[in-house]
Amino acid sequence: MSDTAKIFRGVFTALITPMDAEGRVDDDALAKLVEAQIAGGIHGLVPCGTTGEAATLSHAEHIHVVEVVNRVADGRVPVLAGAGSNSTREAIELARACKELGVTATMQVVPYYNKPPQSGMVRHFTAIADAVDLPMVVYNVPGRTVADIQAETLGELARHPNIVGVKEATADMYRAAQVREQCGEAFCLMSGDDFTMLPFFAVGGDGVISVVSNVAPKLIVDLYEAFAAGRLDAARSLHYQQLRLTRLLFATANPIPAKAALHQLGLSSLTLRSPLHDMSVDDPLYAQLGACMRELGLLG
Repeated sequence: MSDTAKIFRGVFTALITPMDAEGRVDDDALAKLVEAQIAGGIHGLVPCGTTGEAATLSHAEHIHVVEVVNRVADGRVPVLAGAGSNSTREAIELARACKELGVTATMQVVPYYNKPPQSGMVRHFTAIADAVDLPMVVYNVPGRTVADIQAETLGELARHPNIVGVKEATADMYRAAQVREQCGEAFCLMSGDDFTMLPFFAVGGDGVISVVSNVAPKLIVDLYEAFAAGRLDAARSLHYQQLRLTRLLFATANPIPAKAALHQLGLSSLTLRSPLHDMSVDDPLYAQLGACMRELGLLG
């Protein structure tokens, strides 16, 4: 296993992008969130993914968010910057900009909307990896992209020295096992589904890129570390604790509930970009999130 691949283990947080009441990126809140994550023991940070509302950030805003996160992290944890697009040219531009900022690696989503064949995916990811000499993690989330990269395709891509891992968000344990078989032990296999992270670890996963760790970083880190240490009873107990919170955080479109939870923790406003919308403090889900966080000791 290469030294680069070893970086992508443990719990990486798929960061929200805090915004002010006018919908502008809130740099101070973002910096505060990064510090809270690092204090919670998180192993890495992932700005500008799905949870970070990358789809509604302008190109300039996207690069700005990555810059803030990378600057505040200051090398204390790896920064895996979302830099994907359904346009190969745009993905290359974003990856180049992220490399100039000094991030650890980029995360590249399977091209959405275009519905490329597997051969098109090979060309897409290979073109990015050839153009930008920086480690890349492929992001497979067919529930959002429609297109689904197959394990055999990842196996072909894994031969490229810059393509070092995958965020597999299918919640399919057989798929995870297939990826491990096709790509080998050196390839980083990261879960993209909080509901199934524990069984994912059990079939050979190296970690998780988590939404829930925005709200409960220590809980998710403790779960991962219990599993890694072979304390399976403790890992199982923590898994069921986080499931209560996970169900609420995915009760409606992500990251609406995550921002509502972080609002109660003083780490974000409720503001989202349209077509998503803010959760009202009068929404029953807002109160349910608060009650769950109090039960877990996250909120006084």
